Amino acid sequence: MNREQMEDNTIYKVVVNHEEQYSIWFADQQNPLGWRDAGKTGLKAECLEYIKEVWTDMKPLSLRKQMEASNIYHS
Repeated sequence: MNREQMEDNTIYKVVVNHEEQYSIWFADQQNPLGWRDAGKTGLKAECLEYIKEVWTDMKPLSLRKQMEASNIYHS
C-alpha cells in the first residue's frame, strides 16, 4: 500500500449507471448525473474490492443484451 492510500481516510460510495458500470464517488456528495447508489460505502480500498466482486462482466448492459439477442436468433 502506498503512502497516498494509507493517508486516505475519505469515505466513498459505490455508484452504478444504467449500463451497470460501477465507479466510486465521494459519499458526502450528490451522485453524478446518471449514477445511483449501489449500496456500498467505505474506504476506497473497500469500495474497489466490492466492485471487483460484483462487476464480473465489464461489457455494458446494452451490449450484453444485444449479444444475448443475437445468440437467440443464431441458435
